Amino acid sequence: MKKIFYLPIALSLLTAACSTQNKTTDESAANTADSVAVRNGTYAVMSVADTVRMGDSVMLKFAVYNRTDTAAKFLKWQTPFEPLLSKYLDVKNADGEEAPYVGAMAKRVMPPPADAYITIAPGDSLVTKFNLLQGYALSKAGAYTIRYNSESMNGLKVDKDVSFIYK
Repeated sequence: MKKIFYLPIALSLLTAACSTQNKTTDESAANTADSVAVRNGTYAVMSVADTVRMGDSVMLKFAVYNRTDTAAKFLKWQTPFEPLLSKYLDVKNADGEEAPYVGAMAKRVMPPPADAYITIAPGDSLVTKFNLLQGYALSKAGAYTIRYNSESMNGLKVDKDVSFIYK
C-alpha cells in the first residue's frame, strides 16, 4: 500500500527530472506581497489578505506555476483545486494553537484515477481561491499562519507560509 501512495510523488519527480528546465524568468510570475523568488520547475504559491475582519471570508489564493518547457501534472487531491475534502493546511495562531479542521474528510482509492490529475501547460499557471472558514474554525481574533502540509501527496512545494491578522 505504501508503494502505491508514493506513486504520484515518484511520477512528479520523474517528470521534473526528465524535463529541461526553462532558463528564462518571468518577472510577473508571483507579484504579490507574499511572493517567492521566481524559479524554474513546478511549484505553488499561497497568498491571503494581510488583515481580515472577524465574520468576513478569509480568502486564500493558491497558484500553481509550471516554469518548465514541458507540460506538468499534479494530483489535485489535498489542494484547493477540488472541494475541501481533507486537512491539507496547518492553521495556527500566534500561540501555536492549531485552528480546528471542521471540513469533510474523504477516503481515497489508490492509485488515483486519471481524472484526479491536473495538467499545466509549459510556462502556464493555474489559480484558485477559497474561503478558509469553510474548513477551519477561527474562533478568536489574532495573528494566524497558514502552512501547506501535503507536498508528499502531490509533489507541490509551497516555499512560504502566509500570515494574516484576524480582527
